[in-house]
Amino acid sequence: MKANIFRFRQPIIATFGTIFLSFLLSVSHPYLHKDTMATSNSLVAFTETERGFAISDGVDSNPMEQTKTSLVASTAYKTTKAFEQYKPRYAVAKIDPSNYGDRYSTDIHGKTLNNQPIAVLHETVGSATSAINTFRTPQSSDQHQSSYHALITLDGMIVYLVPSDKRAFGAGNSVFKSSWGIETVQTNPNLPASVNNFAYHISLETPPDGRNKSGNSYHSGYTDSQYKSLAWLLALSSIPDERITTHKNVDLSGNRFDPRSFDFAKFLEILHTYRQPTAG
Repeated sequence: MKANIFRFRQPIIATFGTIFLSFLLSVSHPYLHKDTMATSNSLVAFTETERGFAISDGVDSNPMEQTKTSLVASTAYKTTKAFEQYKPRYAVAKIDPSNYGDRYSTDIHGKTLNNQPIAVLHETVGSATSAINTFRTPQSSDQHQSSYHALITLDGMIVYLVPSDKRAFGAGNSVFKSSWGIETVQTNPNLPASVNNFAYHISLETPPDGRNKSGNSYHSGYTDSQYKSLAWLLALSSIPDERITTHKNVDLSGNRFDPRSFDFAKFLEILHTYRQPTAG
């Protein structure tokens, strides 16, 4: 059983949580269910029936905003006025626990892990709703489990799926090539090593003309709102530019090409307007 595989190893909380303080505090609370309505100050969370997840327009009470100051104080970046002016909508969607797991401080051989976080960018290939429904489906087979930490819809709404202190199953059989060499971690003896233990996975909803197409095909690209929300989300982390990568770049199977038609230069330009390195 999976519990026996990992019972001698403790999940990473403090190390990864420091990097993603804002993420941890914003999405590790109990998820809102489809039929709930919650209020907190000016925030009102309600159900958007077409998509099936809780959504909020109360941007002033976004938990990401509430913890931003403490996060920035502990990182090498500071957010800018442009960041403050952009107010993305957000939602929290509950997915099945079989589709995510713990982060671990040691690998299957007992080696202590100290990988710094990376961000891995994806696309949904289908609609956002289809992706969320997939993650809500229980999976008993390790090979079929999948998830992202967050998803960004075509209109720029950020949908939180997996708490950042948990391991989303976003990239099997994968490595990250960094200045320190090849980085990958095996946490399950029945599966290849991957970047999942130190990755934060973010997916962009694929535009209609690119959905359900196989291979390295291109499409019309992502919306300005998606690029802005993606940059806004990562501006709250201390992940440096060189540790932001794509599913295509980390994949070893040769079957992953996402996010197709992604304009990295455009994304980085926006990111740099939302955060700046701190002096010293």
